[in-house]
Amino acid sequence: MKIAVVGATGLVGTKMLQVLAERNFPVTELIPVASPKSIGKEIDFKGKKFKVVSVEDAIKQKPDIALFSAGGSASLEQAPLFAQAGTTVVDNSSAWRMDPTKKLVVPEVNANVLTADDKIIANPNCSTIQMVVALKPLHDRYKIKRVVVSTYQSVTGTGVKAVDQLFNERKGIDGPKAYPYTIDLNVLPQIDVFTENGYTKEEMKMVKETNKIMGDDSIRVTATTVRIPVMGGHSESVNIEFENDFDLAEVRELLSAAPGVVVVDDTANLKYPMPLDAHDKDEVFVGRIRRDESQDKTLNCWIVADNLRKGAATNAVQIAEYLVANHLVGQAVEA
Repeated sequence: MKIAVVGATGLVGTKMLQVLAERNFPVTELIPVASPKSIGKEIDFKGKKFKVVSVEDAIKQKPDIALFSAGGSASLEQAPLFAQAGTTVVDNSSAWRMDPTKKLVVPEVNANVLTADDKIIANPNCSTIQMVVALKPLHDRYKIKRVVVSTYQSVTGTGVKAVDQLFNERKGIDGPKAYPYTIDLNVLPQIDVFTENGYTKEEMKMVKETNKIMGDDSIRVTATTVRIPVMGGHSESVNIEFENDFDLAEVRELLSAAPGVVVVDDTANLKYPMPLDAHDKDEVFVGRIRRDESQDKTLNCWIVADNLRKGAATNAVQIAEYLVANHLVGQAVEA
């Protein structure tokens, strides 16, 4: 497999390279791509050095798969150029997610929708990914009516500038700001810009993307997304109302058996998921599983995952793995 990573020098692009190496993805040729200022720089991959090239040079090399993490505007412009060359693009930005002609994929939930004709595949929002991985087995068994989610999201979701802001503030250094307010020892109830309905774009992403990935527009979702001064991963408090009643022991069994899910739920011994424990792991961790005593057929749980891995890089690589395993890439290039 000839693989391009577009945005290879960014937080998510760097993590994509790490995940490709760790999972022994069959990379026969790596093509790192980044902005013009990074062209010519060298990156390490599995002990070898690779020079960063331009988008134009990468397209000429006709990679089988291009993993994109270069931002929405770059993706809108460049992904179709790769697709025209026969490359299958897995894009991590929000550019294509709600395009009705593009698939929005979390492999544990809906990889079966993919075909060889899908040349631009959207990677969902980080906070949506971890939630639907846990929701899927419960929806299949009990049918979800409504989800109320509040998120507690890591500064790594914003990027390097936000990480620098947090640590600068912690050290008393006045530096560039990624946020309009102090993030250290603070909580910001805003992720992305506000829309006309009073929700932020991040909140509306969780609503719309959940419906699209689950393939069920009847699931009602409401979200409040919050930035907190942590590293390692995003956390979510999720309240799920079902059409059918459930047994708590069976809920734990379903989640324990679900692909990509690890149940950490032993409150007697103070065991529950935390971002520190999820850091650099690919699984989605679920705990604090309990019945909502204020409403019938309703469950509360706590979901944690590393937003740079399962929330971005790992999910993209898993999509690529599915494409390879099911012989859905390479045909256009060979033709």
